[in-house]
Amino acid sequence: MPKLYLIGGENVHHRSAQHINAQAFTDAGKNPTVLVLPWANAGFDRNYQKRKLLTDYFRSLGAEKVEFAEYDHLEDPAKKISTADLVYLTGGQTTALIERIKKAGLEGQLRGYRGVIVGRSAGALALCSKCLTTCRSNQKPKIVTGLGLVDIAMKAHYRSSRDDVLRRFSFVEPVFAVPSKSALVSENGELYAIGTVYVFQNGQRRTFTNCHL
Repeated sequence: MPKLYLIGGENVHHRSAQHINAQAFTDAGKNPTVLVLPWANAGFDRNYQKRKLLTDYFRSLGAEKVEFAEYDHLEDPAKKISTADLVYLTGGQTTALIERIKKAGLEGQLRGYRGVIVGRSAGALALCSKCLTTCRSNQKPKIVTGLGLVDIAMKAHYRSSRDDVLRRFSFVEPVFAVPSKSALVSENGELYAIGTVYVFQNGQRRTFTNCHL
């Protein structure tokens, strides 16, 4: 299983979660090869506007090579994943990212990957068994089934203004609420927080530090 970094959100222009990414890059080894999957929106294909931004960012963190997996060349990502030290899933539309990873047949490969996977926002949510998102058409909350690389329910970009929704859902199962600039890390059955993270359970909210899954 890979080591997972689930970042609640980041302004990559300001590198607001640089401390989290720096730790992930250190875990991936000296001068890692990084593979970016910008698949969370069909509009990102061949036109992901943050390519240079992410490339410069990741090179400043020590990446020797930064590659992008193109969704219209599905034979390419599997090969690149096998040679990458760190796989990075961008933000965007969670459902689109999950659907595309499954359609490309990469779910099993990511599950068995031995390196580090970093998910930002939608990228983080996609890695969980369940996630809470907001429907873009009507702004209503909805539950999405993810890839299940870590067996938790997660809410990204957490703000306390929507606690009522999280409290209701938490009677079904616990939900981890991760603000921007914070993260959950999953490794070998252990889950711990970087920054301030909350867990909602049985209608109550508490600060989360770590647990065994």
